[in-house]
Amino acid sequence: MVLARLWESLRSQPVTLPLLSSLCTRMLRKALHRGLRTCFSRLGFFIASHPVFFVSAPVLISILLGASFSRYKVEENIEYLLAPKHSLAKIERNLVDSLFPVNRSKHRLYSDLQTPGRYGRVIITSSRRANMLDQHHTDLILKFHFAVKRIQVHRPGFNYTFAHICMLSNEKTCIVDDIVHILEELKAARSSNRTNFVITYPITQLKDGREVYNGHQLGGVTVHSKDRVKSAEAIQLTYYLQAINSINEMVAEKWESIFCETVESFQRLNREVKMYPFTSSSLGEDFQKTSRVAERYLITSLTLVLSLAVLCCSMQDCVRSKPWLGLLGLVTVTLSTLTAAGIINLTGGKYNSTFLGIPFIMLGHGLYGTFEMLSSWRKTREDQHVKERTAVVYADTMISFSLTTAMYLVTFGIGASPFTNIEAARIFCRNSCIAIFFNYLYVLSFYGSSLVFTGYIENNYQHSIFCRKVPKPEILQVKSLWYRFLMTAKFSEDTTDSEETNSYESHLLVCFLRRYYCDWITNTYVKPFVVLFYLVYISFALMGYLQVNEGSDLSNIVATDTRTITYTSIQQKYFSNYSPVIGFYIYESIEYWNTSVQEDVLEYTKGFVRISWFESYLSYLRKLNMSTGLPKKNFTDILRYSFLKNPRYAHFSEDIIIPKKYNNEVDVVASRMFLIAKTMETNREELYDLLETLRKLSLTSKVKFIVFNPSFVYMDRYASSVGAPLQNSCISALFLLFFSAFLVASSIINIWITLTVASVEFGVIGFMTLWKVELDCISVLCLIYGINYTIDNCAPLISTFILGKEFTRTKWVKNSLEVHGVAILQSYLCYTVGLIPLAAVPSNLTRTLFRCLFLIAFVTFFHCFAILPVMLTFVPPSKKKRKEKKTQENREEIECVEMVDLDSTRVVDQITTV
Repeated sequence: MVLARLWESLRSQPVTLPLLSSLCTRMLRKALHRGLRTCFSRLGFFIASHPVFFVSAPVLISILLGASFSRYKVEENIEYLLAPKHSLAKIERNLVDSLFPVNRSKHRLYSDLQTPGRYGRVIITSSRRANMLDQHHTDLILKFHFAVKRIQVHRPGFNYTFAHICMLSNEKTCIVDDIVHILEELKAARSSNRTNFVITYPITQLKDGREVYNGHQLGGVTVHSKDRVKSAEAIQLTYYLQAINSINEMVAEKWESIFCETVESFQRLNREVKMYPFTSSSLGEDFQKTSRVAERYLITSLTLVLSLAVLCCSMQDCVRSKPWLGLLGLVTVTLSTLTAAGIINLTGGKYNSTFLGIPFIMLGHGLYGTFEMLSSWRKTREDQHVKERTAVVYADTMISFSLTTAMYLVTFGIGASPFTNIEAARIFCRNSCIAIFFNYLYVLSFYGSSLVFTGYIENNYQHSIFCRKVPKPEILQVKSLWYRFLMTAKFSEDTTDSEETNSYESHLLVCFLRRYYCDWITNTYVKPFVVLFYLVYISFALMGYLQVNEGSDLSNIVATDTRTITYTSIQQKYFSNYSPVIGFYIYESIEYWNTSVQEDVLEYTKGFVRISWFESYLSYLRKLNMSTGLPKKNFTDILRYSFLKNPRYAHFSEDIIIPKKYNNEVDVVASRMFLIAKTMETNREELYDLLETLRKLSLTSKVKFIVFNPSFVYMDRYASSVGAPLQNSCISALFLLFFSAFLVASSIINIWITLTVASVEFGVIGFMTLWKVELDCISVLCLIYGINYTIDNCAPLISTFILGKEFTRTKWVKNSLEVHGVAILQSYLCYTVGLIPLAAVPSNLTRTLFRCLFLIAFVTFFHCFAILPVMLTFVPPSKKKRKEKKTQENREEIECVEMVDLDSTRVVDQITTV
């Protein structure tokens, strides 16, 4: 038949190479499409022949694999999950650790120099905004300090206190914040009635002559002239712990927990102060807390989706109603998610709170596939056998469902590849691929078999819920009213041939689309308003798109009512005058005695507050060179002379590395100083710009140096790392659409799908920015899902319209909505209802998840039911009626008909040719 059509086409017009290529491509597409339909038809017939096996196998597999998930492990390493895996900051941290280990930084614990380690931290403020440096509050803070030092961690055979696990100084004493020494000196000055004790900000001097930085320990500071502190509204204390082995790590973790309890109990006893604790494990605990607080909301979501899915599949006709299929469609999604969770757990994967988004990805894809199969079942002939009807359903729906599933696997597979630099995104994409793959298999097997069982119930005229035989209408007449209401059904022998094909038109959504919506959306007077609304949509999306910013703030992924949120907000309120302490490390041997080198180093750090001895020491060396008669290159003698002459530089050995050489000479291999920028930590873009500026300066400077702060590990390359999965997924989706153009019946389908996806993604990015959602790891994963969700819903509409022949555009738009609109509307309603409880979860992570997924669903629905139906009525491809050449075989002649008017003698002869 195909060859005959090709021969007729070649005979009807001149043969050219492009024409021949086009005809061959068209033949190949049709042959491939027909072959796939045949394969899926046979698969459906085979599943319908063995429904018991294909129902029970997925259930058994899910139970066996899902049982292992009861012993799942939680990933507690937040840096492993959320920090870019390959970044320059991690390399710089390793270099800093090798040059200046933590045990050599006894007096340089400014805001965690290299690694956070274990610590307990608390911000103390007054409930009446009083001065925290007055006598009463000073005594309270010191009282709390001594309470912390008495904390005990009970272990078998020994009780650990802060003195046993604290970071030790060279004098083997616990290192505490310099603010404690300041408060002790302030208390001693008040006891001795000394009024000359002065605290300056942000650098002050202790009685032993040391200058210390207090910018991160005093907050809400009011100063007099010459930086003299008048009052401070907040004080921050930090207690650093050692974690050198596993036992020490366990004790330190337990100490942090008791530390928070001590803070809470102390605040209950002293209501005049407010205390905000934070530990090294607070971020991880608060990140995983989202899963615990979301449990009951997820149960509510599941209940709502279940109820609405059952309603969407129900009809007044008790035989043709399919409420069990609504329930089993959700069971199919649940089984595939459970199977994926079991596989992840058995392969050593660990759970984290980002996995909360996987069930909603499965819900959007799985429910649409099941509703599409149900919609196709309603179009089959009721007089066919169940096996034949199932074969028709598989032939109609499984090609598009397989292609969209392949798109999911490709886009999320690229996200799970090593090209993804953020581990949380990579793990999420990998687990999503596993879940989607099993969802595809379970829809083919479990849900297909469920469709077969309900089909037998329908063919036997049994009640769709109670599975009881529905009596004939004449028997129902004598029954009670409620019985007739429950047993209402239409029998095939009571209907004519024209009514038989419309048995499912009593479904509410089918009636709504066919009788009302299709005519309304294609109305000539409605189309201009839809186009105008689309222009408004594009305008607002563009406005939001131009304001997109990357969010590297870790507080956006934790639960709201947590220590992390409260501590972060208070810290930004009182301690945002200066940036975090930035380490400035020179990792080469330079001529420190050289005046020009000294000037270069000081020039690079110009504009920063320098809080180490290094700057003053360089200045001292310059004066020493000029005042002494020592040779400039005799740096060993200069070092010795300076240390003997000025005891204030006794701790300078922590900021330089001086390896010994032969002939009693030494050389400085590396040195460091610590910088503070006058910036706001609330504006993380400003801190990121500072990092990039210093990086560029290090590449062009004469002195080899690096800059580092632990927060750089999260910010370094974050923008490119976050955008990479989305960019790679978009590229892979475009390639798949390009190559699948040879598989689909028309390449114009892929062009329209690409344009629709671009429009949806553009709108979602713009509107989520206007909704105060930043471009972070969670939102990017949602955008990857948005690509597939759009293709899921829009591709069948576009395909049905473009492949339609013989009628006008408006007719095929209506037909497309009638064929696929019910399934899209059902899945959208269930999906949106399932998202609503997510908005009430007290977590920033779920807030981002809800806003992104809701926008994706709403914008896609807007395109499916408004934009595409209107645009396709006046944008190519055109619909031309195919004119068949009339031949002698298909020409029928009617004999002459004589029409005689009785009132006259006029005779009409008519010969009609059809």
